[in-house]
Amino acid sequence: MDRLLLDAQTLDPHTLDSHTLGPHAAPAEEAALGALLRCWLREVGGPRGHVHAAGPHLTLRVAGTPVRVRVRGGIALRFDGPPEHLAEGRWRPLDLPALVALVESELGREPDGGNEEFATQVRAGREAVAAILAARARAVPPADPWLASEQSLVAGHPFHPAPKAREGDGWLDYAPETHARFAPRLLGVRADLVAQEGDTAALDAFGGAPAGYVPLPAHPWQLDLLAAELRGPLADGRLVDLGTGPRAVVPTSSVRTVYDPGTGMCLKFSLDVRITNCVRKNAWYELSGAVELTRRLTPVFERLARRFPGTRWLPEPGYRSAALGTRLLEGLGVIVRTGPWAVCGPGTTPVLAGALAAGADGVPGAVLARRAADPVAWWEAYVERVAFPVLDAFFRHGVVLEAHVQNVLVGFDAAGWPVEAVFRDLEGAKLVAGRHDLTGLPGEVAGPLSYDAARGWNRVAYCLFVNHLAEVAATVAGTADGVLRSLWAVARESLERYVANHATGLDPLAPLTGLLAGAPLPAKANLGVRWARAADRSAGYVPVPNPLGPAEGERR
Repeated sequence: MDRLLLDAQTLDPHTLDSHTLGPHAAPAEEAALGALLRCWLREVGGPRGHVHAAGPHLTLRVAGTPVRVRVRGGIALRFDGPPEHLAEGRWRPLDLPALVALVESELGREPDGGNEEFATQVRAGREAVAAILAARARAVPPADPWLASEQSLVAGHPFHPAPKAREGDGWLDYAPETHARFAPRLLGVRADLVAQEGDTAALDAFGGAPAGYVPLPAHPWQLDLLAAELRGPLADGRLVDLGTGPRAVVPTSSVRTVYDPGTGMCLKFSLDVRITNCVRKNAWYELSGAVELTRRLTPVFERLARRFPGTRWLPEPGYRSAALGTRLLEGLGVIVRTGPWAVCGPGTTPVLAGALAAGADGVPGAVLARRAADPVAWWEAYVERVAFPVLDAFFRHGVVLEAHVQNVLVGFDAAGWPVEAVFRDLEGAKLVAGRHDLTGLPGEVAGPLSYDAARGWNRVAYCLFVNHLAEVAATVAGTADGVLRSLWAVARESLERYVANHATGLDPLAPLTGLLAGAPLPAKANLGVRWARAADRSAGYVPVPNPLGPAEGERR
C-alpha cells in the first residue's frame, strides 16, 4: 500500500487547519467534535446537572458558557444537527478548538489541575480520521464480508475524547480502516530461548527457521518500536531476522490483531502504542492468562452453547515469544486465536457488532434489508443471541465477558437474521472471585484473571447494555423515536423471559432485576481517565438513564 503524504502523527497538530486536512476536514471535525461532546454530556454535564431540555434542544453549560445541541438516540446521544454555542448574544456554530478550550477551562479547575497533553490528543484524533478517510478513498475493501466489517470503524469509539489518536509514525500502513494488508516479519528464536505455552502450530505455518531456531512472526511496526532493544540479540545470534513473511495478513478492528487467510487463524501481536486508553501490548502475565482461560472457559462455552444454540467463541490456545527479558518477552509475544470462519456454522456470515452500531458501511446488504423490513423482530433475535449467554456466563458460571461492540461478532444467515453470537478477546474476560479455584497458578497470573462480583457486574452491564445494545438500538431506530422505545420494550421483555426461563435457582440475580426495575446503568468514564492520564483499568463509571426500566404507567 502506498504511503500517504499526510501522516497525521508526524505533523504538528497545532498547525493543521481545514486547508491542510483537505476535503476530509469536515467529516473528521464532525467525528471528533461529536465524540468529545458526547463524553462531556455523559460524564460531566449530566451528573453535574448542567444539561437542560429546551424545546427540541439540550442546553449544556460548559465553563459558564451555554452550548446548545440537538440529540436523539437515547443514551447513545446521536446528534440531529450541528452544536452551537452562545457568543456575543448569538448562537454560533461550535467547532472543535472552541469545545476543547471550554473543556480545558472547566476541567482545569479540578483539584488535580490541567492536562497539557489533552488538546494535542484530541486534535491528533481528528487528524487521524482525516488521514484515514484520504487513504480509504483510494483503497480496495476486502472481499471477505467479515473483514470488511472489521475495517469499517472510521470514527472509532463514540464516547472517547480521542478515539483515533495513535502514537508513533507510519501507522497508516497497518491501519484496518485504510484496508491495509501487510506481511509480518519472521524472526528465528534460538530454541533454548523460546517462551511458549499451548498450541502454537499456526505460527509454524509462517515459514521455517534454521536448525536450532524456532520461527516467530512479528509485527513490522512493533519491530521498529523495539529496534534499540533488538540490536544485541540480533548481533549475537539469540535472534535471527528471516525477512518478510510469505504472505499478507489483514488487520482487524483492534489494529494489532490480524487475520491470516493462509491458516484461517488470528494472531494478536503486541504494540507499544496507545490506542484509545491503553498501550496495546501483551503483558507477560496475559500471555499465560490467555492459555489458562482457554482451558477453563472451554467447558463453560460448551454448556452455554447447549443452553443457547448459536453461542460461539474464539479460543486462544497458545502463545510464543522470546525469553529475552520482560521488555522483549512482552513486545515479541504473539497470541494465537481461532478465526471466526472456523466456528461459524455453514451459511452463516460473521459481522462485527461495531459495524452494525456504526451504520451501513461494512454490513452485508441482506442484513440491512432484513433489519429495515422488520426492525423489532430482528432486534428481538439480536438481543437474545447476544445478551442471554453473557448474562448466563456471569450469573451461572461466574465469568465476566466483555461483550462490547469490538469483542462480539454476530452471525447472520442468508436472509439477514442474527443466528449466532461469537465472543472473543480473553484479555477482557475475567473470573468472579470466589467462584473459581485458582490455586496452583502463579499469583501474578491469577490476580489479573479475577474481578470481584461488583466490579464484574459493572463491566458486564456497561459493555453489554451501554456500549453494545444501546448503540445498535440507536442505529436500528434511526430518527424514529417511537421505534427506539419499541426496541427497548422488546429488550425488556426478552430479559424478563431470560429470568423466567433460564435463571431459576441462580443467586444472586439482584443486579439484573435491579436494572429491570429501573436502576441506572453504569457508563465508563473515558474522558475522566484520559484527563487524569490514568491507566484504563482505573476508569470509573457514571450513572446513565436506563431505557430497560418499566414504562411510566407500570411504575409504582
